[in-house]
Amino acid sequence: MKLTKEQQQEIKDLQSQENKTKRVIAPELEKILFEVIPILDHGFVRVIDYMGDDTSIVQAARVSYGKGTKKVSTDAGLIKYLMRHWHSTPFEMCEIKYHIKLPIFIARQWIRHRTANVNEYSARYSILDKEFYLPNKENLAAQSKNNRQGRGEILTGDQAKEVLNLLKHDAERTYDNYETMLNERYDGSVIDEKKSGLARELARMNLTLNTYTQWYWKTDLLNLMNFLRLRADSHAQYEIRAYADVMLDTLKKWVPITYEAFMDYRVGGTEVSLKGKSILKDLISGKNVDIEGSGLSKREWNELMNAFDIKEKIVK
Repeated sequence: MKLTKEQQQEIKDLQSQENKTKRVIAPELEKILFEVIPILDHGFVRVIDYMGDDTSIVQAARVSYGKGTKKVSTDAGLIKYLMRHWHSTPFEMCEIKYHIKLPIFIARQWIRHRTANVNEYSARYSILDKEFYLPNKENLAAQSKNNRQGRGEILTGDQAKEVLNLLKHDAERTYDNYETMLNERYDGSVIDEKKSGLARELARMNLTLNTYTQWYWKTDLLNLMNFLRLRADSHAQYEIRAYADVMLDTLKKWVPITYEAFMDYRVGGTEVSLKGKSILKDLISGKNVDIEGSGLSKREWNELMNAFDIKEKIVK
């Protein structure tokens, strides 16, 4: 992980300041504000700023003045109710801003979450650092045979070494060419004899997708939870999940009551279709239920059985 001198000094300056405020604060999040939390080999996450806390959600839900009720248990009950019944707008009243350094291929996956404000490091204006993401051997795997967007068996021995060498050499070679194009003197025109390197917006074209970029990512609490529900999941790609896991911890420090409700109803909960609900009722009442009369596909059936740990009903 590499920070510029300017970034290092900025962090020192920000962490050393003492400001008084009339706004609500999250004490646990304040402890890590501006701190660099390492991710992968060169990446990081930093919480830069935030607005609101659990009481802000309660206040918005009741459209009242002040910081909600005096009883935390009462606030917790309301937040759980909001989460349980999918009332979303009160959670939109809280916002958080991150500074994130991540590989470009993860950034392109991440940007699909279009409910955030993003400002990315510009390779048209500045020169990207010579930093590339290289997976650890335990995260280097073959294509899954039954999941088109997943990993299968872990590569070992010479195969793993060969792939890592290819990734490293390709990244280094293209970056060397990138530097050459930036530094090589080219004629601008026949009339103007002054020479300069290739335009940065063109030189960046050949960089590999494991090159690191950076951005500021600001979103509201509702959309942060939507992001984390998908990306902190065990089915998510490992690299983006590494970021999501750290951000999940910042969520806990920021809004602990909401975090508990989120883990209970969103992460730990299960959605059941109308047909699935009917099947579960029959199972509870002791009826003999099978896939043939369920109206579910094999995948739907197995997902339902797995969700409720009914292993003997899973169809091979």
